[in-house]
Amino acid sequence: MKKINFLLLIFLFIQLSAQEKMMVWPKGQMPNSKGLSLKTEEKDNRITQIKETELFAFFPPKEDRKPMAVIIIPGGGYYKLTYDLNGFQIAKWFNTLGISAFVLNYRLPTSPDLKQREIAPLQDIQAAIKLVRKNAAQYGISPDQVGVIGTSAGGHLAASVSNISKDYTELKGDWETISTIPNFAILVSPVIDLGEFAHVGSRNSLLGENASPEKIKEYSMQNRVTEKTPPTILIHAQNDKTVPVMNSILYYQEMVKNKVKGALFIFPEGEHKIGIANKSELTDNWKKLCSDWLKTIGNK
Repeated sequence: MKKINFLLLIFLFIQLSAQEKMMVWPKGQMPNSKGLSLKTEEKDNRITQIKETELFAFFPPKEDRKPMAVIIIPGGGYYKLTYDLNGFQIAKWFNTLGISAFVLNYRLPTSPDLKQREIAPLQDIQAAIKLVRKNAAQYGISPDQVGVIGTSAGGHLAASVSNISKDYTELKGDWETISTIPNFAILVSPVIDLGEFAHVGSRNSLLGENASPEKIKEYSMQNRVTEKTPPTILIHAQNDKTVPVMNSILYYQEMVKNKVKGALFIFPEGEHKIGIANKSELTDNWKKLCSDWLKTIGNK
């Protein structure tokens, strides 16, 4: 009897932690590649090199599933991926809200396989958005309620895909008709500015150590906000010494100028560690604020 109960517990654990892994690019269609045969490398639950772009799907029960879905973009300074801490754990939280979640492990711009380093992460998130929308009916979600959430450098990528309308995926056929712009964005401690308030490690990984002033301006996302930028909520800590809070402030200022629907919440504490588990009860409120904000932009 004890053995049966033990096996049942294992089965339940597997069910609760299970996720579906998908390859983002159709076979042989991954752009911007030199064709090198890379291996995925990982250290301390951080991916430092990835073989090919992958997407992990986490679904709430069908009875609780809402039309909304979110693609989670882990951070890591554009040289590693915090796929568990800022990926899988966030996905499980979204599932408790009835929201389907997809964790994107994207190609890092430091990869030796890339022809053009700075556009590879953008190509991957654009393709992931197309993939989720293309299969929305199968997933039980709406293709018009697909958003992104990014932390740290992942926030920069979430802001990039929100504002760069050019389709870099090179996908043809019916893929071309699917928009790459998300319906909403959640930016947590995001890298936005690559100039005065830059996280230097993220900038160097994305653009190289000798980036021109023109390139720095182009990839500073506050400069790309327009009236077409999707609704966005920004979460930051005032005492963040890694990515200064001015990154979120600059982005939100441009949102206001361009009449973009959104919100900005700055907490006194939290440093660069805002996530599912937070030391401060006050900072932990970001999840409730985010959940309530999502109700204002999606179907209740």
